[in-house]
Amino acid sequence: MKLYSKPGACSTADHIALQWTGGAFEVEVLDKDSMKAPAFLAINPAGAVPAVVDGAFVLTQNAAIMGYIADNFPQAQLAGDGSPQQRAEAARWLAFVNSDLHPAFKPIFGPGNYHPDPAQADTVRQLARERVRALYATADQRLADRQWLAGFRSYADPYLYITLRWADSVKVDLSGYQHLAAFKQRMEADTGVQAALKAEGLL
Repeated sequence: MKLYSKPGACSTADHIALQWTGGAFEVEVLDKDSMKAPAFLAINPAGAVPAVVDGAFVLTQNAAIMGYIADNFPQAQLAGDGSPQQRAEAARWLAFVNSDLHPAFKPIFGPGNYHPDPAQADTVRQLARERVRALYATADQRLADRQWLAGFRSYADPYLYITLRWADSVKVDLSGYQHLAAFKQRMEADTGVQAALKAEGLL
């Protein structure tokens, strides 16, 4: 299995998940130019990461890739212990990050896609920051009495961690979210997280 990743993008979460499996995999680290080069466009015509190539099988979309990793390395229990309940909890929190939290950052990264007037860019960004902060309240409350979003270490946790790195970089106010802060510290102390960050030049 080979993962194509861009440092700090949501694909880094897949890289962490692969590190957590303890299994064999490859990672090719791309930049914005190599993502648009013919070699990668042949794998993903959208020119976006993550993408996974496993033999003749090519898979894109982060949530699908996380599920594929979990299914290929069941011993890591990234989707739980095999019970429908734990699988559903892992999927629920992956969906929260993938469908609610991640898209909420898009107006911060590209305000021009949401308002045509460049003079309104700062307003668009600030409104998006407030929306992101409100979403993080759900995660902070969830982590009040547990170390992991699903109640066990799952593929939702690396994705949440990567969004917290984004929040730092675009100055989302996370003051008062002590449980999220503790989660971020635990993740940064994790050897698998450190290995993925190092491989992508993020340490």
